[in-house]
Amino acid sequence: MNLKEIKEMINLMNENNLSEIEVERNGLKIKLKRAPEPGREIIVEGPQVAAKPAAPAEKGEAPKEAVEKKLVEVKAPLVGTFYRAPSPESEPFVEIGQEIEVGQVVCIIEAMKLMNEIKSEVKGKVIDILAENADPVEYGQILFLIEPT
Repeated sequence: MNLKEIKEMINLMNENNLSEIEVERNGLKIKLKRAPEPGREIIVEGPQVAAKPAAPAEKGEAPKEAVEKKLVEVKAPLVGTFYRAPSPESEPFVEIGQEIEVGQVVCIIEAMKLMNEIKSEVKGKVIDILAENADPVEYGQILFLIEPT
């Protein structure tokens, strides 16, 4: 199995909204599994603060001093390089405090020379951006905190 065939399997997963695919050919077994849908709702409890909280203890970890509200985590669905803008000269897709719509691109994650647009699954306000531009991100790492509206 070559890279082209693996990319075709990924496209097949995306086109058919599959969460998992497993193929066995000539004794070689490949299993691809999609990350859980970004935008899982959580409740963060803590003292109320007016300004952006201090940096989290670890990259991709929700701030502990967040306002006591229902926030949605946008997590990295794959391992790659996080980019806030489509190119170095362009404006970022989103900023803290910005209102966003469902389906709006919030960032790009580059993996294997492919640019993967990460879209918001909720309408709301960007509360925090927990990844730095051009930093590597891990699967499941929290990238944004969104306050649904």
